[in-house]
Amino acid sequence: MNHHNALWVPSDNKLAQANLTKFINFVQSNTGTLFEDYDSLYQWSVQQKENFWSMLWDFCGVIGEKGLRTLLHGNDIEKATWFPDASLNFAQNLLRERSDYVAITFKAEDRLEYQLSFNELYEQVAAVAAWLTKQGVVSGDRVAAYLPNMPETIVAMLATTSLGAIWTSTSPDFGEESVIDRFGQTQPKILFTTDGYFYNGKTIDIRNKVQLIRQGLPSLQQTVEIPLAAISGDSTAVSWKKVIAEPHDDEIQFVQTGFNHPLYILYSSGTTGKPKCITHKVGGVLLQHLKEHQLHSDVKKGDRVFYFTTCGWMMWNWLASALASGATVVLFDGAPFYPDGNVLWDYADQVDMTLFGTSAKYIDALKKNQIFPQQTHKLSSLRTICSTGSVLAPESFDFVYESIKKDVNLASISGGTDIVSCFVLGNPLLPVFRGESQCRGLGMAVEVYNQQGRPVIDNKGELVCTQTFPSQPLCFWGDESGEKYHEAYFSKYNNVWHHGDYVRLTKNGGIQIYGRSDATLNPGGVRIGTAEIYRHVEQIDTVVESIVIGQEWDNDVRVILFVVLKSGIKLDEKLIKLIRTTIREKCTPRHMPAKVVQVADIPRTKSGKIVELAVRDVVHHRPVNNLGALANPSALDFFKDIPELLI
Repeated sequence: MNHHNALWVPSDNKLAQANLTKFINFVQSNTGTLFEDYDSLYQWSVQQKENFWSMLWDFCGVIGEKGLRTLLHGNDIEKATWFPDASLNFAQNLLRERSDYVAITFKAEDRLEYQLSFNELYEQVAAVAAWLTKQGVVSGDRVAAYLPNMPETIVAMLATTSLGAIWTSTSPDFGEESVIDRFGQTQPKILFTTDGYFYNGKTIDIRNKVQLIRQGLPSLQQTVEIPLAAISGDSTAVSWKKVIAEPHDDEIQFVQTGFNHPLYILYSSGTTGKPKCITHKVGGVLLQHLKEHQLHSDVKKGDRVFYFTTCGWMMWNWLASALASGATVVLFDGAPFYPDGNVLWDYADQVDMTLFGTSAKYIDALKKNQIFPQQTHKLSSLRTICSTGSVLAPESFDFVYESIKKDVNLASISGGTDIVSCFVLGNPLLPVFRGESQCRGLGMAVEVYNQQGRPVIDNKGELVCTQTFPSQPLCFWGDESGEKYHEAYFSKYNNVWHHGDYVRLTKNGGIQIYGRSDATLNPGGVRIGTAEIYRHVEQIDTVVESIVIGQEWDNDVRVILFVVLKSGIKLDEKLIKLIRTTIREKCTPRHMPAKVVQVADIPRTKSGKIVELAVRDVVHHRPVNNLGALANPSALDFFKDIPELLI
């Protein structure tokens, strides 16, 4: 591979020390197959998928019985069953480390800070598991959490999964209706909750919301309140203090389940009806996360892994799994710019983070606010920065290397709630090229299909996966016929997973992402990815953020751009001209918006993704069904009946 234009190239020492190098040697010594480079390993991993996933199990030292068979019905993606004879327990694999080393470190803004060692973590999980057992929780029952991103959330999750029960969570910024829409479908026995949380320097009291949620969930038998905000608690809930004081055996009796036993229920964030209850499997999640952490993110025992997330986003599940690699999980709950934009970087220095995970929007916000961590922080242990949630613009790649850290593996990763993991990942052995994700994940047969449904390289198209993989969801909870599940992933192409991202597979073997394919614009029948427009518009100094849609107009589609501008700036003809010229010159004349409209805010999901489809529906006077999926639903009001869009 030509490294000529690379922003980062791993050193010889990093190559030699990488877990992925050790895995290559492991496979070579066990199979006799020699690999020239990552691409040859990748091709082997999809062509010999049974071998690959079985060897990954051995390399990562999964605790459990693998069984003799690796895959049944392997040629039918929907019916394929991985490791049908295996038995294991998820929590047991995350609690394998027993020592006084720090397992979890936690900060709630500037109000609270504490940590748990691996021994303390085990002890608390044992107590909570004993209490859950006493409440009659057994394998297959659902336990829910309406909690901040705090250590007790991970403790409760591990206690739940140690019993073979199913964990499901949302974060306390969700409104009560949204929570009932989710948990009402999955009918949990137990709810873990809190009194409040801290955000932007304020204490947010959620006790009233909790009461309404409890009333709306007739399946609940008990509610446990974990104090965080030190507000006087709920007298009808069981206190966390009482739960962790539950007498228990020294050793947890981990309930062994099948590989395909349900582990997590996550919820789609779509705005087109009730959220889908995406049910994930014990073994699929464990194997996939071990692969993504150890091989793709080079996470080693003793590393400190951070992701800025809430418990309502799949990255929380991803982060928690780092315990299985013996890493310290670093939690932060609160606003990323309070009291200022240095708060997460101060934390990175304080705990010596080795992996810093965030969203593309956060990196863009650093740039907009002129925060340059390289000038103010040491970041001496930091080896990897992960970005996900939306497309990382090429200019943001430049910013990371110029203003955060020069010697860092910038991994722009992409997957989703649907697979609670990634199709597109970082790689400690490969160079980083501007605007490109480094590689397709091992064992994931990712291709790009053109409009004729044929695989293409160096052309834009649909991201698909042409072979089965272990972290496919088990089902949608409540979808007895499997019809909704089929419709979501397999209705577009026969026996091929359709993911809904509009992408390009580059000649380097990397991936460029252009946005969600259902949000692509189609003026004059030419498909345009929305990320291409955002990338250039948001480089204009006065533009804070933008959202673009296709408006049905005159038997075609015209491009409409909405912009949020810096405080005190008004959209005038001069600025409209600059925006349109920028897009015409940097993209193509077809991308150029027919109308540019200023709005005060842009609607987004709780995980921070902007919602083009919801805005498009409002502009076309179509209903937006699931407003509860939005962090700021009132922002949609700005898009109603805009006079400029009538002419």
